[in-house]
Amino acid sequence: MNGQGLDLGRIGIWAGDLDSYPAAALREAAVAIEDAGYGTLWFPETAGREAMAQAGILLAATRRIVVAAGAADIYARDAVSTAAAQRTLDEAFPGRFLLGLWESHPSLAEDVRGHRFGPPLETMRGYLDAMDAAPVGPPESPVTPHRVLAALGPDLLALARERAWGAHPLGMPVEHTRTARALLGPDALLAVTQLVVLDPDRSATADLARSYAAALLPNRRALLQNLGFEDVDSLDDRLVDALVSRGPADSIAHRVEEHLDAGADHVSLFVVTVTPRTPPLRQWRELAERLLI
Repeated sequence: MNGQGLDLGRIGIWAGDLDSYPAAALREAAVAIEDAGYGTLWFPETAGREAMAQAGILLAATRRIVVAAGAADIYARDAVSTAAAQRTLDEAFPGRFLLGLWESHPSLAEDVRGHRFGPPLETMRGYLDAMDAAPVGPPESPVTPHRVLAALGPDLLALARERAWGAHPLGMPVEHTRTARALLGPDALLAVTQLVVLDPDRSATADLARSYAAALLPNRRALLQNLGFEDVDSLDDRLVDALVSRGPADSIAHRVEEHLDAGADHVSLFVVTVTPRTPPLRQWRELAERLLI
């Protein structure tokens, strides 16, 4: 999985709640993830901190870990700004920054950012064209910075195979990992994110898991149906368990191995808790002790 100096490791952390942490806690969380031994720290971009600025904060607070803007919103910056920001971070922190691009969501693009939401495939393709044509800002590097697409459906997965280092699907079951690998081919990076609830008492975490599974449905309903989950809106136990792995660390480790066996190169863990504004430091450490041995 080494890509011209960029090594994600096998296991990372998707820190989906970073925007809710104050800046000091943000830095402390990044250091804790790095000190635990994870290879990559992933984070999203929605309506909170700007992704490239946040990446700079995280990179400056750490020493070795790869920082991945896993879902940088293409409506948040024009393509020239994104290309320049990526090269700036790559120059300042060689081999430590990964850009992941996300096609956004109509409500975010239009209601929050004031843009017209376009067809995802065509809009992403045009954005990549504009990035590739952008003038290089900082001194040109002999290594082209890496990018991945936060792709779920077959069209965007095919685009990730053609125009990026690979794909980064979030919140999908193992069945999707197997399908994504087939679409990407053997050489593209496949880095998946698995939602997890670390708690041996499964009955106590059922409602938490179901609430996060429900939040995933709007962008995944048809894809899940195609994977054999017929009545997705019922959120039956089979579907919830496929989307959110919960239980003790051994159960989480088993799910990670399933993704790796299905073709993933890298699995990042989105640890969800009932206190999302508090970094799950204990859970990150416990999972690292089980998975990074």
